Amino acid sequence: MDLAVIKQAIKGDDAAFLQVMKAYNLDLYKTALAYLKNEHDSLEAIQEVTFRAYKKIHTLREPSYIKTWLIRIMINYCNDQLKRKTRFIVNDEQILSLGSEDNHTVLEIQDAMQQLDNRSREVLTLMYFHGLKIKEIALVMERPEGTVKTWLNKALIKFRNILEEEGGELDVQ
Repeated sequence: MDLAVIKQAIKGDDAAFLQVMKAYNLDLYKTALAYLKNEHDSLEAIQEVTFRAYKKIHTLREPSYIKTWLIRIMINYCNDQLKRKTRFIVNDEQILSLGSEDNHTVLEIQDAMQQLDNRSREVLTLMYFHGLKIKEIALVMERPEGTVKTWLNKALIKFRNILEEEGGELDVQ
């Protein structure tokens, strides 16, 4: 994403803001889907996050971190939504769209992720589903890089243990 466009969006240019949101729409959708587990809620989350970002974009201090800023807003929104819901609903459409041979693995991963605490799920989602680096995750989570590394290591250990307990043979590194 061009920094000049981001700077224009920060200054209040609506067209630039829309361009920024289009550039990161897929990342926001993936984040929402990883947390909320269904398309409808994920699309609703994108709308709400777009609105929140539009209201607050003038507060963004470092334009190069727009992606992490937007993902942080999405994670906060999703966590708020999950607190309101007391149960987890598996989205069959999402599973079927991945292909029948992958269904078992996808279900194992989803189940293991749901058994993790919020922080572990968040750090793994940012690292492996969004491909963020430790530094970027630290910015999103507003924690030192060393803390994020520790959390990531502990989350991977928990994740592996859950998969092993359930007989999963997924190779997680």
